[in-house]
Amino acid sequence: MHPNPIFRSSDHTRARNFAQKRGFGTLSINGDEGPLAAHIPFILSDDGSKLMFHMVRSNLIARNGHGCKALLSVTGPDAYISPDWYGVDQQVPTWNYVAVHLRGTLNILPPEVLEQHLRALSAHFETRLLPKPIWELDKIPSENLAKMYRMIVPAELEITDIDSTWKLAQNKPDRARLAAADALEASTIGAELANLMRTIKEIP
Repeated sequence: MHPNPIFRSSDHTRARNFAQKRGFGTLSINGDEGPLAAHIPFILSDDGSKLMFHMVRSNLIARNGHGCKALLSVTGPDAYISPDWYGVDQQVPTWNYVAVHLRGTLNILPPEVLEQHLRALSAHFETRLLPKPIWELDKIPSENLAKMYRMIVPAELEITDIDSTWKLAQNKPDRARLAAADALEASTIGAELANLMRTIKEIP
């Protein structure tokens, strides 16, 4: 997380909503020989207290991570920001981005909850594709499902801490920040980030 408090947010609801909308992050724990990481899709519980995901059974985190402290890093839109875009002298290049860190305890769950998790996960992302008909797990033959179930394990992260950085040029005058947002959007590399830069004053 960025050390400058101007880029930090104490709004945990906004951070959770951002993570849930993104739905993909990097899970990491400390392994015996160094850090371990896995890249996972996930869904948050309704109360935001835990997130559910799954991993390939052979993943080192799945094999050794039960009960460990873990970090899930969820990143959003990011882009290089040219100092020319601010319209203010004596600026330097930087990188604007959004990042949410969810920390907690990792638990490997019993296989009985795997099917329910997979149904919830696919439904969560399939609804974003409406009016396309929603794909369901029942479309896979039962023997294929049984084989897949043996290869993956369900897991959850019990969230104990949330931290987020919204580095969106809040340290610049409004005129300079908005000018950079306009230039970023016009560059075709960052329309989503540009929109966040315009609305950052709404983030406490």
